[in-house]
Amino acid sequence: MLTTTTQKPTTLRARVLSGSFILLSGSGLATATNFVYNIAVARFLGPNGFGDATAVYTLLTLVSAVTLSFQIISAKVVAQQKSPEGKSAGYRSFHRGAWASGIAVASMLLLFYRSIASYLNLADPILILLLAVGVAFYIPLGSRRGYLQGAYGFRRLANNLVFEGVIRLGGSVLLILLGFGVRGVIAANSAAVVAAYLTIVPKLALRIPSPLRRSYALREMSQAIIFFSGQMLINNCDIVLVKHFFLLRAAGLYAAVAMVGRVVFSFSQAVVNSMFPHVAGTDKEERKDLTVIATSLLLVLMIGSILALGLRLTPDWIWKGFFGSKFEITGPYGLSYLLALYAITAVVYSLSAVIITYEMSYKIANTSWVQLAFSGVVIVGICLFHSSLRQVILVQLVLMSVLLALVAVPFLLSSLSDPYKVQRGEMFQPVRVLRRVSEDEVIAEFLKSDFHNPVFREYQESLRDIVVNPDIDNAGENAKRRALFFIRHRALWNELPAGTEWYELELKTADLAQIRVFPRAQWRKIAQGNFSVVAVAECVSRRQNVIDNQFLVKLAEIGDRLGQQDPGIGPVVLIGVSESETLTILDGNHRLVGAMLATPSRVHKLRFLCGLSPRMTECCWYNTNFGTLLRYGRNVLRSGTLSPKAELSRFLQGSG
Repeated sequence: MLTTTTQKPTTLRARVLSGSFILLSGSGLATATNFVYNIAVARFLGPNGFGDATAVYTLLTLVSAVTLSFQIISAKVVAQQKSPEGKSAGYRSFHRGAWASGIAVASMLLLFYRSIASYLNLADPILILLLAVGVAFYIPLGSRRGYLQGAYGFRRLANNLVFEGVIRLGGSVLLILLGFGVRGVIAANSAAVVAAYLTIVPKLALRIPSPLRRSYALREMSQAIIFFSGQMLINNCDIVLVKHFFLLRAAGLYAAVAMVGRVVFSFSQAVVNSMFPHVAGTDKEERKDLTVIATSLLLVLMIGSILALGLRLTPDWIWKGFFGSKFEITGPYGLSYLLALYAITAVVYSLSAVIITYEMSYKIANTSWVQLAFSGVVIVGICLFHSSLRQVILVQLVLMSVLLALVAVPFLLSSLSDPYKVQRGEMFQPVRVLRRVSEDEVIAEFLKSDFHNPVFREYQESLRDIVVNPDIDNAGENAKRRALFFIRHRALWNELPAGTEWYELELKTADLAQIRVFPRAQWRKIAQGNFSVVAVAECVSRRQNVIDNQFLVKLAEIGDRLGQQDPGIGPVVLIGVSESETLTILDGNHRLVGAMLATPSRVHKLRFLCGLSPRMTECCWYNTNFGTLLRYGRNVLRSGTLSPKAELSRFLQGSG
């Protein structure tokens, strides 16, 4: 069981990562246990018995559409409540509904158990009756796990997942050895669910009236059921259909292959289970940091890709040794090939699931309907194309790729166009232009301010003179400085429109309302969506949304230096469309905010260099949206083969 203790992280991204690692550890143990369970059941029962056990277990997984609906909504409601009493009241409301649903679904299984057994070609209809017992507890179990998830009890949640897997494995092996066969396996699965439910009794606060409106609860529950119905159909309809269309041995082989998809998906669920309550419990401005969703997607992609590659490289004889000689597949598409192909399909779908659940954490996500529609398309696709197990998997891979595109593109369009969008038409009094300056001078001043960075360590001794004491009239020095500057800032500088004209400006206190900070990571946290340098300075002065004391110390040091006769601080570099419209800080956020915190009069001790272009709205540093970011990505790819260090070396060798 997991016993690691962790200090609560401060940022949303750090909290999501911390919870993800805890749940990934638990999922890893639970997955390893389930892997041993599948191997043990496959070896003891053979393809035919394993196919029956997997088909029945798949019914339990399909029922988890309801279970996970209660879990995710309980997690969302609990995370959104601020008081322990509110969290407990929200949980109680959904827990009662979970028990009613569990009993209803179990009753349906009891009523139609013979018809279900006949469709799945089961030799023993009693298996459905045994499953019904587990189903009655399985849906309320989701509500209890949702409470743990919403209260950030990730360690207890992970331990409960592992405990359920251990009971399933131990009970199945014991009952098989006692001669109960497939019946013993299904009985052990039901017993594992009951035991998992009984071991996570939450400690609730005193009763208060439920904080939830009935209409809100119905909307959230409907959204969750739509999502998880689609998810469960996509993840499990193939096993049911293969069991219906193929012979018993082929269905058993496919059940072993599909086991890998569940492994990949369980890891993605660990990431989702951490991300969901944290995002649900934050405000709109903090959710604008797309590093949270990007980190979650990267984790799923990285874990899934490693698993797929490992499966592809594993020789078939190893799987034969694990599952037994009856699980051998002859021909070019052996077990390792099918396992890897299925894993890739699971990864593609898991990425879609991460995006959908991210949106569900703070709104009603219409993409849930898209997923549900695609579950029907998957069923139709497999019904039409099932000449081989490989074709069944390929149909799913193609359709899951289309689903990912349909889910990801609208999300990117809505998300990337919002974080920092400059609206044209907001006019100010024109700032005073002192003189025209060259691009070489701007690069020289920018580089001088940044030369302390470790990226330039190997050049800080040999090139210090041309950086600290630049000769702007020397073309050779300008070329070297540009190459040196591009080692760190090529991608940044290449986004500025061609023909940008540079000026030195004089800013008065009244002109500060025209300035916006550059939205780097820490400034996004402080700004909370309002990037006006005046608003940001006010937040910092009140210690609101400030990341750490070191940040405040740095700003205070800048203010103190500006009080000296010769502060030795570089200029603030701005960009904009014109001198009468919004100007964005390209370099110098700390300098300007530090000066404003010290005293407004010290702002005048700073130099301001500004690049103006009518096409500046095409630059992602000035106007962040999907189009400008796409342009940025394209430019990065184009310049990917260029090496600023190699270019600088040529200049240095040419000058001796």
